[in-house]
Amino acid sequence: MAKTATEERIKRLKSHLEQENPSLAEVVEYFQELDAVARKLGFMNADDSYAIQIAWWPVVAVLGTFSAGKSTFLNEYLGQSLQRTGNQAVDDKFTVISYGSNEEPKQLPGLALDSDPRFPFYQISQEIESGAEGEGKRIDSYLQLKTCNADVLKGKILIDSPGFDADKQRNATLLITDHIMGLSDLVLVFFDARHPEPGAMTDTLEHLVANTINRQDSDKFLYILNQIDNTVREDNPEEVVAAWQRAMAQSGLTAGRFYRIYSESAAAPIADQQILDRMRAKRDEDLGDIKSRIEQLDVDRAYRITGLLEQSGKHLRDVLIPELIDARRLWFKRARRLNGVVFAAIIIGFAYWSLSSDTWDGFMFTPMAGLAPALQLLAGGTVVVVLGILYAYLRQLAGRSVLRKLQRDGRPGKDGKRLSMAFERNLESWSKHMSAEHPHGWSGRTQRKLDKLIASADILVQKLNDRFTRPSGSDTKEQ
Repeated sequence: MAKTATEERIKRLKSHLEQENPSLAEVVEYFQELDAVARKLGFMNADDSYAIQIAWWPVVAVLGTFSAGKSTFLNEYLGQSLQRTGNQAVDDKFTVISYGSNEEPKQLPGLALDSDPRFPFYQISQEIESGAEGEGKRIDSYLQLKTCNADVLKGKILIDSPGFDADKQRNATLLITDHIMGLSDLVLVFFDARHPEPGAMTDTLEHLVANTINRQDSDKFLYILNQIDNTVREDNPEEVVAAWQRAMAQSGLTAGRFYRIYSESAAAPIADQQILDRMRAKRDEDLGDIKSRIEQLDVDRAYRITGLLEQSGKHLRDVLIPELIDARRLWFKRARRLNGVVFAAIIIGFAYWSLSSDTWDGFMFTPMAGLAPALQLLAGGTVVVVLGILYAYLRQLAGRSVLRKLQRDGRPGKDGKRLSMAFERNLESWSKHMSAEHPHGWSGRTQRKLDKLIASADILVQKLNDRFTRPSGSDTKEQ
């Protein structure tokens, strides 16, 4: 039985995946085991989980500048007029589009996304609040959910974004845009082919292009020149593409392909049949490639999520735990230094007092000479206890100074919060008296369990390969 709201959500997620994709339901169980390791080490609380930080359905994000034809593209892809269109900005919210069985589309508030781990914006209000204080509670001002009865939506999620202008975006909007680019399986970046103006779009290109070039998943970004039909009057689509390539090169993108498309329903009439045929052929080829990439996501998703299991495990083992050990080393170093200074001062002060008064008769401490043996023992024990308390207090003081440093100068985002939380757990644990290399909960057994979880990702990939490949060419599974 689920004990927390997060566990209940994961339970429902697993139940759904068991029907929709059993192999991914198995991955959920591995994520739960990874959660247990992270919680034992203090990097995660009971209300958190790796399983709720990823998108379990393929996500296609549509980003781009104002009037670039994003909504028109989505409407044609869905076969319905779901999104409003226009030459000016018609919607200032991020719209998550999901399949719904009702014939009529439904529009739901942003809260529906913020509270459901199956969608890519689960608990996004907390991230917005951390980046823009006071904006987290205004989640409905930034997000909305729409359902649509379109077969192409089954098993995937689309995200339509408001027109992007980096100069005018609020911090919360930039944060959501970065969040979308990080979690999406495919990012369609739309530009209006009529306006290749790199000088006026420097910041926008920087955010949508330059910041994505060095990403490991940079191949998921498709750059699309929409409304290419508007070049037909001059019959110069190649020159338009070249102008955009120069604009992109200024942002560091020197390789890659532009997809040239336009909407048949919104296109201006083309009188020359030869030009029309040439434009249609190129449009159909590029549009077909874009749709093919979207359809491929059903396969890519399983590999992506399995890869995230391995990445999360390695990140915990190879990044967070070493950083926690480094923080403990700094703590122990500061504690030794602080205790050394304080106890040296006590010893010097006691020695000075002893030498300046008749407190010693040989090896006899004269202030205690008249006390009964039992009282002498009690007094000596009290001194030891007081010194022990002082020692522990100074260690705690040193540890708190390191915690403040982590909170002030540490990593931004979730990694910084997790590291601080784990370090604070170490301050409160008996393990604080062990060596710096042995944080609370970290043992040979825990390390072997984590290594096993990371290795399990390879086994899961092999199972996926068995579904899609046959190296021997036979119709039976490879042995």
